[in-house]
Amino acid sequence: MRKTIFLMLTMMSLTASAQNVMTPELLWKLGRITPLGISKDGKNVVYKVSTPSVEENKSNSKYYTVAINGGTALEIKDKKEILIDKNISPDGKYIVYNQEVKIDNVLGKDYYPNLDKSNVQIYNGLDYRHWDAWNEGKFNHVFYKENKEGAEGIDILKGENFDSPQKPFGGDEDYNWSPDGKSIVYVCKKKAGTQYALSTDTNIYEFNLETGKTSNRTEGNFGYDTAPQFSPSGDLTWLQMKRDGYEADKNDLIVSFKGMKMNLTANWDGTVSSFKWSNDGKKVYFIAPIDGTLQLFEVNFPGLTKIAVNVKQITNGDFDVHDLVGFSGDNVIVTRTDMNHAAEIFSYNLKKNTWKQLTNVNTATYSTLALSKTERRYVTTTDGKKMLVWVILPPNFDATKKYPTLLYCQGGPQSPLTQSYSFRWNFQLMAANGYVVVAPNRRGMQGHGVEWNEQISKDWGGQVMDDYLSAIDDVSKESYVDKARLGCVGASYGGYSVFYLAGIHNNRFKTFIAHDGVFNTQSMFGTTEEVFFNNWDFGGPYWEKDNTAAQKAYTKFNPINNVQNWNTPILIIQGGIDYRVPIGQGQEAFQAAQIRGIKSRFLYFPEENHWVLKPQNALVWQKEFYKWLEETLLINNSETEM
Repeated sequence: MRKTIFLMLTMMSLTASAQNVMTPELLWKLGRITPLGISKDGKNVVYKVSTPSVEENKSNSKYYTVAINGGTALEIKDKKEILIDKNISPDGKYIVYNQEVKIDNVLGKDYYPNLDKSNVQIYNGLDYRHWDAWNEGKFNHVFYKENKEGAEGIDILKGENFDSPQKPFGGDEDYNWSPDGKSIVYVCKKKAGTQYALSTDTNIYEFNLETGKTSNRTEGNFGYDTAPQFSPSGDLTWLQMKRDGYEADKNDLIVSFKGMKMNLTANWDGTVSSFKWSNDGKKVYFIAPIDGTLQLFEVNFPGLTKIAVNVKQITNGDFDVHDLVGFSGDNVIVTRTDMNHAAEIFSYNLKKNTWKQLTNVNTATYSTLALSKTERRYVTTTDGKKMLVWVILPPNFDATKKYPTLLYCQGGPQSPLTQSYSFRWNFQLMAANGYVVVAPNRRGMQGHGVEWNEQISKDWGGQVMDDYLSAIDDVSKESYVDKARLGCVGASYGGYSVFYLAGIHNNRFKTFIAHDGVFNTQSMFGTTEEVFFNNWDFGGPYWEKDNTAAQKAYTKFNPINNVQNWNTPILIIQGGIDYRVPIGQGQEAFQAAQIRGIKSRFLYFPEENHWVLKPQNALVWQKEFYKWLEETLLINNSETEM
């Protein structure tokens, strides 16, 4: 009887402590902010809040304003009357926009109009599909027209089989009016078919309305040129990567000034994410990864003076700065996240170095939750470097207990691992389910210098794998880590990492979860759509037998060559319209696990791409994720006394 009462009290205590924590259902009720700009009078921030509806399986949006000096948010119906429309020319005469245009014959009925019920696609080159859509011969084009009702649009890329905005993610940030309203600048990769799939050579073009002629403003640079903006004095400014085929190259800030191209960040050991000019044109503010976070920086613009260019970090803390919205007096308006909080809009006073939170979309929800704790840890790698490792501890953490622990493997592979807030790989939710999370800033992460970032290319299964194991082994020394219940999870390159570690982990882990991961580097090269990525990171195609780097990618660093060592349960997740890491990767991995007799499960989302975007699918993802961990790490028995 006493034992029964003790067990009941223990269960009641555990239930009480487990109440007010993040759940999958709650995560998918949070509002998601998109800042739209500062109002015409400079007094308010305009933003959108999208809230997922699981019942409707979609998101619903509302628009709001909030005063920059603080106050209550007000819902609005017509944002157009409040915001300056950047797509209207400075003189108000014209408006620029984009729409899709049919250019190439691809479908059977394009070639054979009398066979209009045929279902066939005919391609003469690559780029036949991209991200999650097949190429049907349609391209995004930039148009302009008179700013009046019924005006006819003029296609400034008429007849060209190129995209602007860039697919799949480009929008109206890919084009802008010149300050005098006489020309339009736009981003475009003017390559088609196989050459498009092999190159990252976008340029910034300028179309002159009077002459109808187009000039290449970034001719001679062969990597990405993106994000064209003009300074207050009319100087074209953009972000530039130098090397063709390297999508994660150092992103520099370039200003075209009096016939010269000035690289303001050439001598700074970092990479720029986004930027905006100060209102007086004396500085450029930008966001960049640094030491496991995203922070706000500034760089002065010297013009032709002999004043030295100086990059200065402005903000600092265990949070991420996103979305440079604009300026109001001494304040810069941004969004901020951390691992416990989705984005909210903040103002930062550049003179007082103080923060003010302007929106509270999810504040009430978070105030009811016990939050996880994030800690910085610096681990010595096998080659003697110091590596930042984020350690996320469960809510109501008790160091006298042992917790199952997950090694999180970031994708990219050159993306930063910062204080971001994911609605899928959500560290707060993992911790709320009773897991310690170990998230290393391993080789390839941005924010630790260009050399650290580049070390992963052509070395996918090398030093980075030692970095992962160094991280989990170091944290496992803590008494609160249950070394008998370690798991390893990740997506994309993180999924590759899971597949690779499954063959070399020496029984460290008791379970694996891989989402849209690269399992077979050779078939990956043969089916992915952005061939330039694998050309760069693998070193070339698999048939180049004398190419040492490439052959290592397809042999030593190919997860399929270690499957004979697999002995651990594995959950494999795959999107059906993921053309970056196509479906065969997940199928091959699941088939190998099943034939080897390993406990495994295949979670297949036919209508999802490299991500999971539909609310009901996302909730199934979360439920299956934690169900698998419960099955293989016995979470229900996790909090045992030492």
